[in-house]
Amino acid sequence: MSFDGIFTHAMVQELQTQLLSGRLSKIHQPYENEVVLVIRARGKNQRLLLSAHPSYARVQLTEIAYGNPDTPPNFVMMLRKHLEGAILESIHQVENDRVIHFSFSKRNELGDLQDIVLVVELMGRHSTIILLNKETGKILDAIKHIGSSQNTYRSILPGVEYIAPPLQTQKNPFEADKEQVFHILSQADELSGSYLQQQFQGLGRDTADELAYRLKERPNEKMAVWAEFIAASQQVKPTLTVLGQKELFTPFEYESLKTQTGAALTHYETLSQLLDAYYGDKAEKDRVKQQGGELLRKMENELKRNQSKLKKREKTLADSENAEEFRREGELLTTFMTQVPRGAEKVELENYYEENQPIIIKLNPALTPNQNAQKYFQKYQKLKNAVKLIGKQIQETKEEIAYLESVLAQLEIAGPMDLSVIKEELTEQGYIRKRKTKKQKQEKKSQPERFLSSDGTQILVGKNNLQNDQLTLKTARKTDHWLHAKDIPGSHVIIKSDQPSDETIMEAAELAAFYSKFRHSAQVPVDVVQVKHIKKPNGAKPGYVIYENQKTVFVTPEETVVESLREK
Repeated sequence: MSFDGIFTHAMVQELQTQLLSGRLSKIHQPYENEVVLVIRARGKNQRLLLSAHPSYARVQLTEIAYGNPDTPPNFVMMLRKHLEGAILESIHQVENDRVIHFSFSKRNELGDLQDIVLVVELMGRHSTIILLNKETGKILDAIKHIGSSQNTYRSILPGVEYIAPPLQTQKNPFEADKEQVFHILSQADELSGSYLQQQFQGLGRDTADELAYRLKERPNEKMAVWAEFIAASQQVKPTLTVLGQKELFTPFEYESLKTQTGAALTHYETLSQLLDAYYGDKAEKDRVKQQGGELLRKMENELKRNQSKLKKREKTLADSENAEEFRREGELLTTFMTQVPRGAEKVELENYYEENQPIIIKLNPALTPNQNAQKYFQKYQKLKNAVKLIGKQIQETKEEIAYLESVLAQLEIAGPMDLSVIKEELTEQGYIRKRKTKKQKQEKKSQPERFLSSDGTQILVGKNNLQNDQLTLKTARKTDHWLHAKDIPGSHVIIKSDQPSDETIMEAAELAAFYSKFRHSAQVPVDVVQVKHIKKPNGAKPGYVIYENQKTVFVTPEETVVESLREK
């Protein structure tokens, strides 16, 4: 389902009831294409999200927390200059298009009342947000600057006169009179979704197909069907429909989707709550991919480097098993020095270590017989010395690989707010250079996720390895219970109870499995043990512990269960 004209119409109605006459108190631009306006209306602060994202363009109220960048972008500075403290006078949809005008009034420095319009155009990859002086019609700024070389129809630059997107010539379904609608519906050879899109403004393909489906179901009641469809568009029932792996959001129940095999419907109180449920995870993953891309590549390269190092060290260890052969061949060359010809590539000698059986020894023709013998002794000594260190080096490299795999697993499930937490850990471990700034902002230490089991027991989940250490080794009592996906990178989970119920243990196990590398797997093994049986070896990497006396349970993690346990 796209954010089409019908959905835009319903969303504008919802926002009008929630925001009109509200005062704009704060403005943030957490991401490149998105702005959050905090509006005080109806006795509470409402967060209005305006997104010009090429894939997730939308307008909605949101409950999702967004970070505020340390350095505000130029566009948000302009918004603050003209809109902070302004009153939201009106919210208007242009025809039935995906264009919304938010009109504000505010007094300027001279005390004169100014009318400022924030235009949001939801046009896929052409989506944008424009700040406009209503009196002059001039653009004050835009979230994306578009010059004449990029768009011959219009420029979107500060100081340029605002030109609206081309108007649609089709009928506005909310304004067309009955005679016009009857004529359009009656003269069609076939009432298909594509035909209805050609005749009426703002019908996305799913919406047009739904209307066509209803008309075909009752071919002799076209006008009644039309009236019911328009009424449903205005008296919404926000619905999320899941068809296999596909999710669709609609302002009301779509019969064409509802009747499909395996369709699962979830209803929400508001359209904004529906969009939070639909876009929340998708948009977060996209942001993590953008913001954490460099971090992910750095960790992947570090992992490959260590895997290569491990192979070399394991080869050195294997070679060290041949060290005695090098010593033997050196001694044979020394003993039978006179039988070794100069400039030869190999020589056959009697091996007195194996009953004088003949042995072929390779030589470097550029070296003398004595130098060849010394070369074998040097190889022997080098391998003999290496074997003393190589075991320890291999163990250290394996621990490094396990640590990097745990960080990569955390990056896979991280939200945008978690990235700074992971960077904090990697900076402390020396993988990322600490940036020096003139003003060091004192950052609030990140906290573990909090959950409540069905019987009210608190469960804590670490979001990175520093948190895992803090949680397990300092926060938890010795009698609390600790859980972790067995032999799998993931989060430490603490049940704040010395005698948790079986139900609480299974719910905590679901959290441990969900916040692990195998979150999408079935029958994930999870170890459960009291904290008193856990130890951290000296010098071990963050998040690494050893334990005993554990029992193992098997769970299949489900996101719905995780969300139901999240502490409000």
